[in-house]
Amino acid sequence: MKQFIVIGLILIFTLSCNDSKNKDLSAFDKELTASKHPGKKLMETNCYVCHSPTASHDDRIGPPMIAIKNHYINEETTKEQFVNDMKAWINNPNEDDAKMRGAVRRFGVMPKQAFPIETIEQIADYMFDHEIEQPEWFEEHFNEEKGKHQGTGKGNGMGKHQGSNKGKGMGQGKGKGMHQKQSQTNIKDLPYSERGLKYALSTKAVLGKNLMKTIQKKGTLEALNFCNERALPLTDSMAVVHNARIKRISDKPRNIRNLASKTELTYIEKFKNDLKAGIEVQPIITENNSSVNVYYPIVTNSMCLQCHGKPTENIEPRVLDRLATLYPNDKAIGYNVNQVRGIWDIEFTDKL
Repeated sequence: MKQFIVIGLILIFTLSCNDSKNKDLSAFDKELTASKHPGKKLMETNCYVCHSPTASHDDRIGPPMIAIKNHYINEETTKEQFVNDMKAWINNPNEDDAKMRGAVRRFGVMPKQAFPIETIEQIADYMFDHEIEQPEWFEEHFNEEKGKHQGTGKGNGMGKHQGSNKGKGMGQGKGKGMHQKQSQTNIKDLPYSERGLKYALSTKAVLGKNLMKTIQKKGTLEALNFCNERALPLTDSMAVVHNARIKRISDKPRNIRNLASKTELTYIEKFKNDLKAGIEVQPIITENNSSVNVYYPIVTNSMCLQCHGKPTENIEPRVLDRLATLYPNDKAIGYNVNQVRGIWDIEFTDKL
């Protein structure tokens, strides 16, 4: 009888260990799946200029992506509904349909963006199923806002989802720990492609944030002055932050200092061909004994066309006049959305 009891305990212990290992493996698999999801990179590339998780609460031009997710998803929301809501809003942003009234009051209605439907669907799919990086200040701010809504009887249903086990990936369980864990990750331990992309995206976020603020407050003409006077110094400042050399180069530069070399022109052409063929764009990496270069495309969206679009369709006459004054040899016009306007060139010397 004792032998049966011992055997039973061993079986229970073994099964419990296996179950624990399976759960750990499942969590690892989920993290691996999230990192490979195409929507993750698309979100970082297309959304983080305005919705960055690293911007402070006061120094931002749009709500973080985790806030958007929390306002659009509750425990009754299906993935299909969420994806459709995202498509509807991005295709026609307007105050009447806004679910984030506070964000509209603070930042204004989001400018209409001409994103491909497939891009929106992949970003929304990723947002629904996976945890999203959140700013350090977000959890405290979110709980404060939730408390205000509960206190006034104006809850928006988000509270119901907290603690839900329906697998919608809201990510609230990790809270600040999630952000701290991510922020403590040594960026130098990342693969070269991811490391270079992070340097490029953080620089893009700084430039985009300042540019969008200028457009919102002072208009497109003043934004041209900003680009003329501040774009290169800001890029250089981010290079100092990352201890890397960061350049934006193009086959059709606005500033002659950004003209691509013969080798870089071949990279630009490859990115153009990949984008045209619908192939997922992968960074180009070159190495020598002492340094690594990572190249990544700069792709136009609808906001770019105000200054880089077609003169007869997108660029106002007064903007064209200012461009001619600031850049007499300007070649950076005539673009449509979703075209390669140039590339990021990120070089760092502290190799793995």
